[in-house]
Amino acid sequence: MIRFTRGLSLRGKILTLYVFILLLPTLLLGSGVVYLVVRGFHQNYLSTVDETVRQTAQVVDFSKRSYDLLAVRTATDGELVARLARQYDDMSEVVDTVNYVDRTFLITSKYLPGIVDFRIYHTNETLVQDGQLLWRPESRTIAGQEESAWYRNAVASDAPLRWSSVPGNAKRTVITHKIIDRSGVPLGLVYILLNYDAVFGELLDHPFNDRGSLFIVDHDRRILAATDRSHIGKPLVLSEWSGLPAEEISAPDQQLDLTNSKELLIVKPLSSGWNVVSSTAMKQLSVQNRTILLLIVGITIFFLLLSVSLMMAVVQNIVRRIRKLGSRMVDVSRGEFEAAIRYNESDELGELENRFNLMSERLGKLVEDITRAGLQEKEQAFRALQAQINPHFIYNSLGLLRWRALDAQDGEQIQIIDALSTFYRLTLNNQISVIRIRDEVEHAKAYLDICQFRYPGKVGIDWEIDESALDLYTIKTVLQPIVENCYQHGAIVRRPEALIQISVARRQNRVILSVYDNGQGIPENTLRQLATGGRHGKGNGFGTANIKERLALYFGEDAEYAIESELGQWTRVTIDMPACTVEPTIRKGR
Repeated sequence: MIRFTRGLSLRGKILTLYVFILLLPTLLLGSGVVYLVVRGFHQNYLSTVDETVRQTAQVVDFSKRSYDLLAVRTATDGELVARLARQYDDMSEVVDTVNYVDRTFLITSKYLPGIVDFRIYHTNETLVQDGQLLWRPESRTIAGQEESAWYRNAVASDAPLRWSSVPGNAKRTVITHKIIDRSGVPLGLVYILLNYDAVFGELLDHPFNDRGSLFIVDHDRRILAATDRSHIGKPLVLSEWSGLPAEEISAPDQQLDLTNSKELLIVKPLSSGWNVVSSTAMKQLSVQNRTILLLIVGITIFFLLLSVSLMMAVVQNIVRRIRKLGSRMVDVSRGEFEAAIRYNESDELGELENRFNLMSERLGKLVEDITRAGLQEKEQAFRALQAQINPHFIYNSLGLLRWRALDAQDGEQIQIIDALSTFYRLTLNNQISVIRIRDEVEHAKAYLDICQFRYPGKVGIDWEIDESALDLYTIKTVLQPIVENCYQHGAIVRRPEALIQISVARRQNRVILSVYDNGQGIPENTLRQLATGGRHGKGNGFGTANIKERLALYFGEDAEYAIESELGQWTRVTIDMPACTVEPTIRKGR
């Protein structure tokens, strides 16, 4: 080849190499590849879809067994069954049972991801419901139904363990398991509320590159999860299945009938009696054919790049300079940033060598800065470790004090300890940033209870709470710092007829939180500083500036924080934010 092309120009050499190295092999190999791929493509496509459904079925089966095991272990716990069947005459025994349930199952309920709520229902009239894990069926609403009716239906069900969707809420799935004593008498029910997205969303939301659908069907042939969530709860009709109730077959708009579907249907049964069903459009085959054509084009480009690389290999000067640059890169990887590449040419490689020298110099400075920053970070981490508070130690200490107070029958001390426990439960919980307004109000009440014990009879507290706003969401710790400022900066305890008014109101799609006090007020210059983002006066520390920053982080300009005051008379702090029925998240770009 070298002897043949020796007398040709550079253009002739490139064309000759192109024909013999790229064009002819590409035509021959491309024709053969197209024939073989088209011949075996249909079978490969079916195998790929079948394998995808099989793997999905395995994941669903494993996930179901994990949640089933949690429900079964809870419902068959011998100690729990015995305690639910016991008749209680002493409050200390009731407290002991509540503590046992919290201690045993509170952590257990967090073992698996996606668990939104975990409850143990019972009908023992001598045992309380603590509102945390122990519940009694009443007239509340749960799983889209009236709680008492839901409980009766679940207990009357033939199956001890049952999965179901929540009517009207495709984002939630419910697991129930009956708690039965040795004689077969039902004592209660284990209730587990799952986040649909955490359990099924990633598996089913975008199957087959959004060109198909997946369904998870329970043993009653009802759709428990689906790519199209509007189908959840409907019975699925296939030609290979029969025996659906007549009322369901007579209501075609309330079922999903795939018996005459022209799409590719694959059914994978699970060990529990469930089935994973896939529906894939056959037009996916044409999409894959286009992929084959793109593959052939890619092969063509590959051979073109190969020819270019062979031509570049002839230019020894460029090869030598590249190797020199590579050798210098090895030195940099070893941490040697001082030596530079000498260059005289002003072409592209010369520009690259120049930029490499600049990069090497900057890398040296960056490594030095990173080393220094690492040492500072370790020092700060050590200081933070020294200052860390163990919340469990505080809870255990408060619990010990409460038991001592119970022994001493000191009711006032018990109230103080309960208020401190409620206050620190939210304050020391760094795992959450968003809570319901109900919990925020309880947190503020706990703080005020503590203050009332510190300053008995000096400050009147007036609550105006709109019940319709309590189940909405707010960011954590917004009311308590404002109330704290009434005592610290408003000097409320020194005022005659001192009064703090706290109101929570819902106005259509807005929520208004307001705190009023008749303390000493705020000077006008300090009020202007607070309005422009200052961190002085009322709102210092964990007050105004911090609350404003967190409101902006979650709501942007859709939330307003306002302070009104008259020096020597009164102060009112108002938070106007959206009414959030779902948990708000940090806005992107903040």
